[in-house]
Amino acid sequence: MAKVLLSPLSWGLGHAMRDIPLIKKLLAHDHEVTIAACGNALNALKQEFPRCRFIEFEDYPSPYSSGSLFLPKFFLYLPVLLKAVSNERRTLAKILAKDRYDLIISDNRLGVYAKDVPSIFITHQLHYHMPFAIWPVELFALRINTYLHRKYDRIIVPDNPPGALSLAGKLARPGSDDTRSRAFFSGILTSIQKRACAEDLDYLVMISGPEPQRTKLEELLLPSVQELEGKSVVILGSPKRKTEIVATDTCTVKGYVSNDEKVGLMNRAKFVICRSGYTTMMELAELQKKKGLFIPTPGQTEQEYLSWYYQKQGWFPSQSQYRLDLAADIPAAQGYTGFPDMPSTEENVNRLYTELLAGYLE
Repeated sequence: MAKVLLSPLSWGLGHAMRDIPLIKKLLAHDHEVTIAACGNALNALKQEFPRCRFIEFEDYPSPYSSGSLFLPKFFLYLPVLLKAVSNERRTLAKILAKDRYDLIISDNRLGVYAKDVPSIFITHQLHYHMPFAIWPVELFALRINTYLHRKYDRIIVPDNPPGALSLAGKLARPGSDDTRSRAFFSGILTSIQKRACAEDLDYLVMISGPEPQRTKLEELLLPSVQELEGKSVVILGSPKRKTEIVATDTCTVKGYVSNDEKVGLMNRAKFVICRSGYTTMMELAELQKKKGLFIPTPGQTEQEYLSWYYQKQGWFPSQSQYRLDLAADIPAAQGYTGFPDMPSTEENVNRLYTELLAGYLE
């Protein structure tokens, strides 16, 4: 039995959620998994895997902004982030001094690696997207990425290889030979599972993401969603507001739902309205959803790029939250095809274990 230390970033639940099938596969092969995390990511994984060992392991302050100034705030945060990574390295050294591990898996935590323990990095962002006005920063970020990737033995990219089925587009394209030689394209990885059920819900609206943008989107969407014809459910993504509100005869608003209930609603939905975070995109691809509308978080260049990319591919439309008009946006979305069919998480995680992880653990 091998011992694995797995550590996801806690900026939202996306990193923790996409690690769930990987953790399940490791446990199915009788490996001992220690999860080092903090915040909501730690709490969510504790509920999912009570038999695992857990370590409280702080990561980085979030640079999210209340407006469209994510990049300026991010650059101002860089000294803080660098200090946090330095602290992360010291904390990891203490963890490794207490226990022996056969493999370290870091999901987007830049300081979680060791010279004497095989270390794997998980990211779908091999290549960052920046506005054209500051394109030199994008080139600089590629060089930084290459430097960081050299710290790891391999890089798991939760996407299909570059090409017609790539879900992350240019974000998942290696920017150097060093990165390319380490990259393992696993295909999509998600905790969501497709269920055999009727699509009897006309609209599912998922309002998520960091504050205060989550609340801003709620304020913009709720009035117009309640006017839609057909049955709709709105998930506010706010754990503190667990009260269910029946807004109209056809629209139900839920402050928060369990993961199991969310999976059920997503399977039942004919049309999904949500942010364009990559974890959610993998979920919709897994469920083979074909109709929806994406609303990128203002200033978050990843979401803005993904929304643009999907619209260009003819898969899904995108709309700025400040120009939302559901009465017009929903009919316009009918002309899009949805994501192409692609290998499922079950297929992907089996191949990931057999072709990559088993080489370190068995």
